[in-house]
Amino acid sequence: MLKEGLKYTSKAVVTEAVCASAVGSGGLDVFATPSMVALMENAAMNAVAPFLPEGSTTVGSEISTTHVKPSPLGAEIQATATLTAVEGRKLTFDVEACDGNGTIGKGTHVRFIVDVERFMSKLK
Repeated sequence: MLKEGLKYTSKAVVTEAVCASAVGSGGLDVFATPSMVALMENAAMNAVAPFLPEGSTTVGSEISTTHVKPSPLGAEIQATATLTAVEGRKLTFDVEACDGNGTIGKGTHVRFIVDVERFMSKLK
């Protein structure tokens, strides 16, 4: 059952592939903001996935986040998403990313529950 308080933590290690210099968001070998956002979205998706009706998934529609501190190659990153509101198909999460030295970013993220088949049919 979908309810406020559902939580999940996704983890990643900073490699060259997720650095700003590799993803095109900057020129430094530090954890990229787009990579942090993707990890936050992954945590939110996984927080609710076991509780969705068969044939359903969630899609991200909005994220508002800060990225306040760099993380170097080799750092271990944890992104935690906590479900804070359920309004029909709309799900709102608090998200936070941390490395071994504390918070590197936080914000809010909105996802919507969709029927996979119906959603994909819109691509045709």
